[in-house]
Amino acid sequence: MVVFSGAALMVVLAEMGDKTQLLAMAMATRFPAKSVLIGVFLATIFNHALAVAVGDYLGTTLNMGIIQIVASASFILFGLWTIRGDSLDGEDKRKTFLGPVITVTIAFFIAEMGDKTQLATVALAAKYNSPFETLMGTTTGMIIADALGIYVGVVAGKRIPEKAVKWVSALIFIAFGYIGLYTSVPQEYISVPYIIGLLSITALAIYMITKKEHSRETA
Repeated sequence: MVVFSGAALMVVLAEMGDKTQLLAMAMATRFPAKSVLIGVFLATIFNHALAVAVGDYLGTTLNMGIIQIVASASFILFGLWTIRGDSLDGEDKRKTFLGPVITVTIAFFIAEMGDKTQLATVALAAKYNSPFETLMGTTTGMIIADALGIYVGVVAGKRIPEKAVKWVSALIFIAFGYIGLYTSVPQEYISVPYIIGLLSITALAIYMITKKEHSRETA
């Protein structure tokens, strides 16, 4: 239950403002919300099953200490990725002769390949070594996040406060990464210079990302 809950929470955070959540919202303007959610569910099951298989393989073949460190560090990167944000690259505009469910399933599966939530699923599967619970948790997290996006963005006719959601999600991700590193790296590296160095690198990355985003918005 802990693995399921943790996986669901992490994917909900990763999906907020993510490209696939935007895609689900856009698809809901073309197709019934129920069909969109069914398509999201099918695509997520197939996509995350692949991610869990990869993560479980890594978790059973590589040194578990290294896996824990890499997974924790990846959470910090996912937090930075969340701050940067995503945009649709025409996935929602593609013409199709298929039905709504199949259309959404295919589009969502393709959009999710290499996406933040898929990579987070790989990291979670490698970290917890509980493939079934991880798959069920990440799938549930995707359904929750995309259902929320569809309701708020389409049914309620409102916009998700994207910046606030992105920052809260990103900071939680980064905090989980720091906690994970603290509990997994060798104790000799838990020292003031290393901690200050990591905080400085993270702060610099956040500054560069926000500066780039601001320049893009004002251009």
